[in-house]
Parts: sequence; C-alpha cells; structure tokens
Amino acid sequence: MKVVVNVDGGARGNPGPAAIAAVVQDSGGGVLEERGKKIGRATNNVAEYKALLLGIERAAALGARELELVGDSELIVKQVKGEYKVKDATMRELHAEVKRALRGFDSWSIRHVRREHNREADRLVNEALDG
Repeated sequence: MKVVVNVDGGARGNPGPAAIAAVVQDSGGGVLEERGKKIGRATNNVAEYKALLLGIERAAALGARELELVGDSELIVKQVKGEYKVKDATMRELHAEVKRALRGFDSWSIRHVRREHNREADRLVNEALDG
C-alpha cells in the first residue's frame, strides 16, 4: 500500500511551545488518519523533524510499504534528500533517526510544498498549540 503523508511542525517563540502533525492519505487522496500533538519546548526545525518521525510511524502502523512525505520546510526536505548538510548536533540525531525509520519501507520519497499546500497539517499543529 502506498500512502502520502503531509507533515508539519511549529514552535511559537523558536524555541517555544511546539507541536507536530501528520495527515496520512491513501493514493486516492482519502484521509486514513490525522494526528496533531504538543511536544513541549522545541525549535521549529526540531518540531519539523519530529513531525516527519510521527508521519513515518503512522504510515508504518497502517501497513504502508511505499511512502511519499510532503512538508513545507525546505531545509528539512533538502537535508533528508541529502542536498544540504545537517550541522546542528540535535538535528543530526533526528536526521539519523528519520533515515533509519525510512529503511522499513520498500520505497520512499520526500518533497517540499509551500505552506498553503500543507493546510491540513498546519491546522493540526495550530489546534494542538491552542488546545
């Protein structure tokens, strides 16, 4: 089964109160699951990586073998693709965790979209932060 997972993470204050979200869809665009949750105090970039991990975890739990990740953080997308180096020690650990988690899939891809094309995940982050 192939799924598309939109992910988003955000922090108010950077660092500040942070939340993550993932929206898992089947290949036809039907929503299989959506999750948003607070993660405590973090930076935006840490929240984005933790959102990726949430999306990967949920896809695996639903039995996906093929995964397309979609996010609005160009930095994180390019780091996962190997186009940018990961210099920060905390982010290096999260990056390595993401790469390990992706090994469980037959195939995966990741792409960047502008924020307006990631509305549902963004909404869930804000709801978690406001809740």
